[in-house]
Amino acid sequence: MLLFGLLLANANYLQVVRADDLHNDPNNPRLILEEYSRERGPILVGDKAIASSFATDDRLKYQRKYAQGPLYAPATGFYSIVFGASGIEADENSILAGTDDSLFVRRVIDQLTGEQVKVGSVQLTLNAKAQKAAYDGLRGRKGAVVAIDPATGAILALVSSPSYNPDVLSSHDTAKVRAARKRLSANANKPMLNRALRETYPPGSTFKLVTAAAALESGKFRRDTKVYNGPRLDLPQTDSDLPNFDGQSCSAGGRATLEDALKRSCNAAFGKVGLDLGATALREQAEKFGFNRAFEVPMTTARSGFPTDTNAPQTAQSAIGQFDVRATPLQMAMIAATIGNRGVLMNPFLVREVRAPDLSVLHTTRPDEVGEVISPQTADTLAQMMVTVVEEGTGSNAKIAGVRVGGKTGTAQQGTNRKPHAWFVSLAPINDPKVAVAVVLEDGGGAAEVSGNQLAAPIARSVMLAVLGR
Repeated sequence: MLLFGLLLANANYLQVVRADDLHNDPNNPRLILEEYSRERGPILVGDKAIASSFATDDRLKYQRKYAQGPLYAPATGFYSIVFGASGIEADENSILAGTDDSLFVRRVIDQLTGEQVKVGSVQLTLNAKAQKAAYDGLRGRKGAVVAIDPATGAILALVSSPSYNPDVLSSHDTAKVRAARKRLSANANKPMLNRALRETYPPGSTFKLVTAAAALESGKFRRDTKVYNGPRLDLPQTDSDLPNFDGQSCSAGGRATLEDALKRSCNAAFGKVGLDLGATALREQAEKFGFNRAFEVPMTTARSGFPTDTNAPQTAQSAIGQFDVRATPLQMAMIAATIGNRGVLMNPFLVREVRAPDLSVLHTTRPDEVGEVISPQTADTLAQMMVTVVEEGTGSNAKIAGVRVGGKTGTAQQGTNRKPHAWFVSLAPINDPKVAVAVVLEDGGGAAEVSGNQLAAPIARSVMLAVLGR
């Protein structure tokens, strides 16, 4: 009697309490067959489907198809009978599969009338022209591009290179799917890695925007405050020095300001500013911008990192985006966007709206403030300093005729045996920013001479032009 009682209790627990969990378990083969028995909802950029389903003549009645697959793979992810789903396909699966609670009434009506259960659709925030400009700019080289609307946090471009075609994983031929995944996983260039969201890099001199923000916020510095002007900084507690990139003084006139140091990207000057501010001030400012935390866009990002417990030499190195400072391309775009949004950091997001089968809007993402990172005055000053970088300093290749562009170059060292990464972050138009961009080319994109201005700035420029409709 006791055993029968336990059996009855277990049966009720499985069929009543855990029914939904078991039914919706991605490893449930019945759920997979059920999802493949109906047309999966589209993923849209504008009104064009970049992921959709087509009818087949096998037991899995529908198969996923990706228009311009490699271009949009970092956003869509894949939908596979063997490996499940990733990207938007995973994070918005309930809408695309028609199982979301918001579609419950519609689902019940379809079941009662004997009609096929209808599914929803997901529209992304991506700008098709900006996405293509970023993809074409990278030209298969290892790197990433992220563009953001500063006022809302909407992601306008999300490109990772090299990329892959999700179609090879959506096939119903499981042997071919496994072979394709094996090839992709074995590729040394990691085409399935979402470099825009999931990879972190030393940001190099682009991080000087954070150090400059901390300096201005401290009240001890203005844009015209005199800073250290030597060709190299004698670091305490070590025999090593921190040299400027060209080995020259920041300003030939014997006087350099904070704006001069940013314009010419002077390592020695910013290392000294970092020492004057201290590690705590730098870390707190970095964390206000989003370092040491993850974001959901809805895919979860890697955490950009600023180190703790640094000694004096490490603090100076951190102030120029070296030592253990690491950042995703999304994080660096967020820094520029925050400056453009007068100091207010917005949560980044990739989904503009979710629609029901009848195309009525179920949910629209509303801009969400993380908080004020820097004062409006500091943001305005930094924006003007970024303009000086482009118009008079190291970021000349980002210039756009008739548009005031702000930017910052970066050449991020990664040891003596590898070429540095080439970075560029930008903001335009400076008086009413519509787009913030971050570009990184791993290992200098394979170029003989590595320069953020030479390699990354032209890509950022093309993305800005696309967003601005020029």
